[in-house]
Amino acid sequence: MKLADNILKLGTENAFVVLAKAKALEAQGKEIINLGIGQPDFKTPQHIVDAAKKALDDGFHGYTPANGLLELRQGVSRHIKKMYGANVDASRVVIMPGGKPTMFFAILLFAQQGTEIIYPEPGFPIYESMINYAGAKAIPMYLSQENNFSFKAEEVLKLINSKTRLLIINNPQNPTGGLILKEEIDKLVLGLKKFPDVAILSDEIYSRQIYDNKKMPTLFNYPEIFDRLIVLDGWSKTYAMTGWRLGWSVWPEKIVEDAIRLCVNDHSCPSAAIQISGLAALDGPHHFLDKMMQEFSRRRKLIVQGLNSIKGIKCNNPGGAFYVFPNISGTGMDGNEFADKCLNQAGVAIIPGTSFGKSAKNFVRFSFANSYENIEKALEKINKTVIK
Repeated sequence: MKLADNILKLGTENAFVVLAKAKALEAQGKEIINLGIGQPDFKTPQHIVDAAKKALDDGFHGYTPANGLLELRQGVSRHIKKMYGANVDASRVVIMPGGKPTMFFAILLFAQQGTEIIYPEPGFPIYESMINYAGAKAIPMYLSQENNFSFKAEEVLKLINSKTRLLIINNPQNPTGGLILKEEIDKLVLGLKKFPDVAILSDEIYSRQIYDNKKMPTLFNYPEIFDRLIVLDGWSKTYAMTGWRLGWSVWPEKIVEDAIRLCVNDHSCPSAAIQISGLAALDGPHHFLDKMMQEFSRRRKLIVQGLNSIKGIKCNNPGGAFYVFPNISGTGMDGNEFADKCLNQAGVAIIPGTSFGKSAKNFVRFSFANSYENIEKALEKINKTVIK
């Protein structure tokens, strides 16, 4: 068999590679604390589970429109209005089987030979992977620890030229937990007036995981770019529904039909019963979110202080999500060696920084979506067995 050449350009998400290694070690009887995978360790709220069960009992077994059930798309519109005060018609909402299809389709719609797409580095690895696969040139927007893994608007704008078709922003960020503040986004949007043909993909999947009473600086707050703005969000992180595979996206009016055609060609439609559960999540009680964030805040303090107390490690305090991205160069190891020793010597699964970009060789990602007690134990084991 001879495969298409561009399959060699397709990368992967190493969090799942590390997860497989951790599971293999567990199968050998070894105790592994998984601080690698990026999913909340909380159960999906019961009223959401009950809604899915009822939907199945009520006969939601068939196809839905490719862009999702109208009542769910209307629910997303209400949610956006309630959260941000922005008016988004349900016709612009597309329900997806998770978050990745939105970034996949957005990149496919704008990428071709001779074009460029700007993406954050370190960043979610699928951005660069899909840009390369689709045939465009991937232009990294470098994020530094010294700048709390945010960007400077003027530096981003300098990357834009006549070949640029799409700018990808992730806020709050994976893998760093960095939060780009509204002041910097204001400057970026103002500067984008000079580049009216550049589309923006704003990945806001961690929009409800923000600390220190700060507000989400969503791009929905900028109606002047609505005609070229794609927003990615969903249920996975906010409602602890990673395995349910349900996401939503908002598209410019002039390309939403193109996005829907990609849905038809790719997955037909999301699961009918799961969509009913998504509506129950949006319209139901949200008190569990406060409890979840209180616990994440407690863990954040523990892991940041714990890592900074270990010789050779420097860790920033993340503004959002449930990740920390410490620099471990002071240990004398790079991120790959450090992560390997954490897994095989300390029994702690983490992700090396190079999984998120070549520039992050001296970093690793810890997820604190695990219990407080396990994080305490993991820090102790790393300090005792990995650090000499």
